[in-house]
Amino acid sequence: MTVRCPISRRDLEWEHNLWPPFCSERCQFTDLGSWAAEGYRVPMSEPTAESESTVPSD
Repeated sequence: MTVRCPISRRDLEWEHNLWPPFCSERCQFTDLGSWAAEGYRVPMSEPTAESESTVPSD
């Protein structure tokens, strides 16, 4: 299976890759650095009335 490295955008073979999903250790560390520098963010969703009502009260 051929996949694309999310950092360098190079195509690579998944089965023979040492750093999935990246093409190299450098791309792996580049991605880690982006997470550490808060370059990526996970979107927050607004709480719904249903999710608030399922929380048990003490």
